[in-house]
Amino acid sequence: MGPLQGVKIIDLTTVLMGPYATQMLGDYGADVIKIETLDGDVTRQIGPTRHPGMGPVFLNTNRSKRGICLDLKKPAGRDAVLRLIAASDVLVYNVRPQAMARLQLGYDVVSKINPRLIYAGVFGFGQDGPYAAKPAYDDLIQGATALPALMAQTGDGVPRYVPNALVDRIVGLTAVGAICASLVHRDRTGRGQRVDIPMFETMAGFVMGDHMGGLTYEPPLDKGGYARHLSRDRRPYKTSDGYICVIVYNDKQWENFFKATGRDDLRRDPKFATFAGRAVNIDTVYAELARIFETRTTTEWTDLLTEADVPVMPMHDLESILQDPHLVETGFFPVVDHPTEGRIRNMKVSATWSETAAEPTRLAPRLSEHSEEILGEVGFSSDEIAALVRDGVTKAAAAQD
Repeated sequence: MGPLQGVKIIDLTTVLMGPYATQMLGDYGADVIKIETLDGDVTRQIGPTRHPGMGPVFLNTNRSKRGICLDLKKPAGRDAVLRLIAASDVLVYNVRPQAMARLQLGYDVVSKINPRLIYAGVFGFGQDGPYAAKPAYDDLIQGATALPALMAQTGDGVPRYVPNALVDRIVGLTAVGAICASLVHRDRTGRGQRVDIPMFETMAGFVMGDHMGGLTYEPPLDKGGYARHLSRDRRPYKTSDGYICVIVYNDKQWENFFKATGRDDLRRDPKFATFAGRAVNIDTVYAELARIFETRTTTEWTDLLTEADVPVMPMHDLESILQDPHLVETGFFPVVDHPTEGRIRNMKVSATWSETAAEPTRLAPRLSEHSEEILGEVGFSSDEIAALVRDGVTKAAAAQD
C-alpha cells in the first residue's frame, strides 16, 4: 500500500529516462501499465541474459509494472490505448511531442477524452525554442550542459562523458516530482494538465547551480566554476595499499583531523586554518591531503578517521559495493525469484514512509505478459482480444519456461 496506491499510469516510455521514472512511481504504489511495441523495449536486448528479451537494464528499470504490446500505428491499437487512457490518471511518454501528434495522441486529443489526465512528457528540449524538434540522448545533453568540459578541467584535458546515464536518471527523478505535484493540483482542482520535463533545461539548471559562480552577476565577476569541484586533487585518495574517500570540510572536522594526524603545522598555516583560507587555496589543500593519505593503509586511515569523526567511506567497485556492510545489513540488494529469470539481484526502494510503506509490487514483465488482463479491464472481450492478436495489433505473452 504505497503512497500512490490507486493511481493508474499509462507508460509509453522506452529505454531509460521514462522507464526509470515510471518504475519509481510503480514502486510507490501506482498501477503502471507499460505499453511496448510488438518488438519490445530495446533495453530488453542490452547486457547478458538468461532468456532473450530479459536483459539486466530492462529488469532494473521496469519492475512494479504490468506489460502489454500494442501497435499504435494501427487504428485498432490507437483505439485500445485511448480506452486505457480514458480510465487512467497519468500518461507518461518520452518521444518528441511531434511524434505523439503524428500518432494522434497529443494533449489536445487525449485531454478531451480524459480532462483529469496528467499528460507528462520527458524529452529533449523545451517546446518554445529552436531545438524543440531535435532528438536528444544522455550523452548529447551531458555535452551540451558542460559536463565533459568540466571533466577535462579536472583530468588530462580530454573531455569525457560521465560513465553513467546521469541525465536520464536526473530527468527521470525530476519527472517523478513533477507528476506527483500535478496529481496534487488535480486533486485540489479536478483538472488535469500537460507537463513537459525537458532534458536540456533540467540539466542546465542542475549543472549551473553549482558552477554559475561569478557568471551569476551582470557583468560577470569571473568565468564561472566551483573551485572545490574543479580541483584536480578532488578525487579518491591513494593510500599505501589502495584508495579511500575522505572529505574534511568544516572547521570542526579540520580540527579533528589536525589532532588525529598530529599536524599542528597545518593548524597554524592560514591556508588550512579557516574555511575562507581553504576555499581560496583549495588546490594546495587537496594536494597536501593527497600526500598525507599515501602514508598509511586504507584500514589504518578508516579506523583513525572514523574515531576522529572525519567523514570517510570506502571506494567501491561494481562488485565490492554488493558486500558493503551497511547495504548488507539493510538488505538493499535482496536476491529474489523472478518467474522466468530465476534468482536475480533486486534493489530496495530507498525512500521510506512511516504510514505508507513502499516496495516493488512485481518484477519486470515478459513481453506482453499482461495484455489480455489489461485489455479485459477496459471492456475487451476474449474474442476481441483474439482478433487484436490475429491482426498484429497486440501479441500473446510468450510461454513461461
